Amino acid sequence: MIGNGGSAGAGGTGGNAGLIGNGGTAGKGGTGGSGGIIAGTGGSGGAGGVGGTGGNAGLIGAGGTAGTGGTGGNAGLIGNGGSVSGPGKGGAAGWLIGSGGSTGAGGTGGTGGLLFGKAGQSVLSALF
Repeated sequence: MIGNGGSAGAGGTGGNAGLIGNGGTAGKGGTGGSGGIIAGTGGSGGAGGVGGTGGNAGLIGAGGTAGTGGTGGNAGLIGNGGSVSGPGKGGAAGWLIGSGGSTGAGGTGGTGGLLFGKAGQSVLSALF
């Protein structure tokens, strides 16, 4: 209704806007996350990289951003989705407030607690 759709690079798909939240931007071949109903912005997919997928925003929580080949975590109602710097997966946020853990390349961020708990930050290398 008010939110803007995300822009996309060559072959990318910009995220859809929510009622007010903006859709995430996408790099070349990336996919931007969808915007939240109220204020959350969809995560940017492969911003500056290739083939990343941004997490979808929650009611207010922002979706996680993703680097090349990564997948950003989806946001909860308020908690933010975890971000990922490379070909890993950011943690999903808890259902209400807990934020998903962010992770480095090849890692997997932890899932946020159901209500308030924040996931631990995973920095596991792709080699492990």
